[in-house]
Amino acid sequence: MSATAAPRVVTADVGTEMHALIADLYPICRSITGDGMRETLRRLEAYIPLTLHEVASGTKVLDWTVPREWNEFFAYVKNSRGERVVDFQRSNLHVLNYSIPVRRTASLAELREHCYTLPDHPDWIPYRTSYYQESWGFCLTHRQLQALPEDEYEVVIDSTLVPGHLTYGELVLPGETADEILVSCHSCHPSLCNDNLSGVAVATFLARQVQSRRRRYTYRFLFIPGTIGSITWLAQHDAAVGRIKHGLVLASVGDAGSLHYKRSRRGNAEIDRAVAHVLHHQARPFAIADFTPYGYDERQYCSPGYDLAVGCLSRTPYARYPEYHTSADDLDLVRPASLADSHATCLAVFDVLEGNETCINTNPRGEPQLGRRGLYEAIGGRADERLNETALLWVLNLSDGRHSLLDVAEQSGMPFAAIRRAATLLQDRGLLISQPEEKSQ
Repeated sequence: MSATAAPRVVTADVGTEMHALIADLYPICRSITGDGMRETLRRLEAYIPLTLHEVASGTKVLDWTVPREWNEFFAYVKNSRGERVVDFQRSNLHVLNYSIPVRRTASLAELREHCYTLPDHPDWIPYRTSYYQESWGFCLTHRQLQALPEDEYEVVIDSTLVPGHLTYGELVLPGETADEILVSCHSCHPSLCNDNLSGVAVATFLARQVQSRRRRYTYRFLFIPGTIGSITWLAQHDAAVGRIKHGLVLASVGDAGSLHYKRSRRGNAEIDRAVAHVLHHQARPFAIADFTPYGYDERQYCSPGYDLAVGCLSRTPYARYPEYHTSADDLDLVRPASLADSHATCLAVFDVLEGNETCINTNPRGEPQLGRRGLYEAIGGRADERLNETALLWVLNLSDGRHSLLDVAEQSGMPFAAIRRAATLLQDRGLLISQPEEKSQ
């Protein structure tokens, strides 16, 4: 591909726009199934043309089974004076996610057996789930629980757990080739902002941006429930799996921490190298870690039977910030500037993947005379003349059909954008040709 990607049109306040989307989605009670997930995806349709898919409960997906659908309507704990001491209406984290319906009285001792708190953070509500084992419970601040006196409490959880569907959203943006870049985010947590409404917002705005760009690759955006969603998608898309060449899982991309990238299981896939290259040239703190089978949906995409080239981009990584899976993961934790930085970093990675190719020098014996072809004129009189000349010489020297432009950027230590510009100039002058790519079926 000789042409560079279309210029980005990213507004200065894109971070503010993403934060506003998070604020809109924040109150919804989501889970791995149910109307909260559907409502979230429907709201995203105001931004991008999502397709919603429904997979019936009981469907076998690899070694798993799609669970029954859960919906929560209201829940509370009421004391003998009729006061609601715990109320789902105040926070949807108050109910153990996937609680079975219950209506009963309980002593304080009995109630405590079904309560979850965080003694080390006594003013925070924990987020807890029981997807695959029937149970019921309440999550509350430790201070709340400690203040409850001996009493008989009315306990009500008005929920349904019945055969229904798992819902996920998908957007496929066709490119010049069938080869795909996958962007995946889990969208199933209730009122938690960084994990993972931040990933949902960044993915949504990336999709909106990519729609307007010339695309060499086909892009597939997935908004799925964690674990069971990626397993379900993989189980039902054997043909598409083979077309995924690069992928990113986006999770916890809105907090104030530095960017953190977890490599794919392959360790040195093109996506791993592209992200590392972008981070190295941003002149800001970052961290890169090897793959571990623990974390988000990269675990499924990188399971040995698939071994896809999918890494995970976060800021503070999985479970390493104290607010993780608590009520403190709120709108104050996610920052517009961090969201915008995560968004811009992903676009820069896409630019590398889109622009990377292997080229062949058409005049490989000695250096070609660049001045006669107007190349020195193209770069003369500029402060970065030496940088551009060096980029031209690096591209000419390594374009032997064995080195990609990303190889050239890595070996030269120069930004990929400079190498890509140099390659385009050389292609325009007939000194470089693209090595034909193998076509995906």
